[in-house]
Amino acid sequence: MTVYAIIGGSGLTQLEGLTIRQSLSVNTPYGAPSGEVQLGEFAGREVMFLARHGHPHRLPPHKINYRANVWALKQAGAEAILSINAVGGIHPDMGSGHFCVPHDLVDYTSSREHTFFADDLEQVTHIDFSHPYSEPLRERLIAALAADGHPFSDFGVYGCTQGPRLETAAEIVRLERDGCDIVGMTGMPEAALARELALDYACLALVVNPAAGKSGAVISMADIEQALHDGIGKVKAVLARVLSAA
Repeated sequence: MTVYAIIGGSGLTQLEGLTIRQSLSVNTPYGAPSGEVQLGEFAGREVMFLARHGHPHRLPPHKINYRANVWALKQAGAEAILSINAVGGIHPDMGSGHFCVPHDLVDYTSSREHTFFADDLEQVTHIDFSHPYSEPLRERLIAALAADGHPFSDFGVYGCTQGPRLETAAEIVRLERDGCDIVGMTGMPEAALARELALDYACLALVVNPAAGKSGAVISMADIEQALHDGIGKVKAVLARVLSAA
């Protein structure tokens, strides 16, 4: 039976309903992860949980130790990762409260430690990253969203920006021109690192605001927090359905 790990993003620094059996402080060659890896039972399954931004929410996207996080989950026994991400909506159908299960991504980040294959190598190592998300895992997320009746898109290109600031309207125009449907700050290098360690990986993205220039309103942190508050219960329900059916 596949061992699943959940990486919680903004709004999901704790997994309510997780019966914690053990909290692991994992030492990695890449430094400390964002927090302890929690092992326990959720929806009748043994799972792991790690808060990407720490608990409390304290690590900005560009300061997260993605290598340590992914390594720690692998060392703890994870075989697949369900990543939860709060994003902005670029596609006109992807407004606040909409879910997206992206099928591809574009990486706009810089200066992040983005690979395990950097130093003291016996040979140069490349990975095939043509399709960054696990299709079987995507299909499980899509089936769960459909069963729960939530508005969602079963496609999407995730544009990952550096942060921590939000994007300009002109940058969103560029991302849209590049084919991006949603924009976030934490999708990379996490997805690539999971591939390097042969971990299945898929993203459940919750749209918490229209991207810059996509509405006439100023992007409000209060509105984003409200969208997170309204959506996190649905996220947990989708995760529960995926795990119970896996």
